[in-house]
Order: sequence, then C-alpha cells, then structure tokens
Amino acid sequence: MDPLTVHKALANPARLQFMQWLKEPGKHFDEDSYRQQGLGFHIGVCVGDIQKRAGLAQSVVSAYLQTLKDAGLLTSERIGKWTYYRRNEPVIAAFAAHVQNEL
Repeated sequence: MDPLTVHKALANPARLQFMQWLKEPGKHFDEDSYRQQGLGFHIGVCVGDIQKRAGLAQSVVSAYLQTLKDAGLLTSERIGKWTYYRRNEPVIAAFAAHVQNEL
C-alpha cells in the first residue's frame, strides 16, 4: 500500500463516492438482478450499475475504477462479459492505520 497513491485516488470526488457506495452496496444498488443470476454483492458491483448511478460516461467510470484498483483500494472479478468491483478491506484498513499512526 502506497499512501500517496491512495491519497491521490481518493482526492477525486467521484472516486471517493464510488468507495462510499461500495462500502454498503445494498443501500445504493439493487441486489435483485444479481440474485436472479445466482450472484450477490459479495462478488462486487457491476461497472454498469456504478455508471448508471454516477451518471458519468462508461469510459470515465472505468478509468476511475481502474485508478482505485491500481491504488489497491478495489479488487475486481470478471464473470462473463461483466466486471464486478468490491472494496479491498485489508488495504483500506492498512491505509487507515497509516493515517492514524503517521499523521
């Protein structure tokens, strides 16, 4: 975990919002369509659902999600033609500890 990279990734309001949404996806996204496919939020949230909620272009959302993933804050899983993102809680905890101990 590189703290500077994480800080930069979280400095964008939309990326920060994505992290907040993914913290409690049940409050921000409809899990019914996932259940119908035999899935759930434990695998993450589909890029398309994040894009719809954000109201941003799919390419922008994908780039933002990739930035968060590159910082280690998200993991992704590809199922068929869809990619699902979820928070990487161990890295988030390490970053929180860094902030608490170093700042």
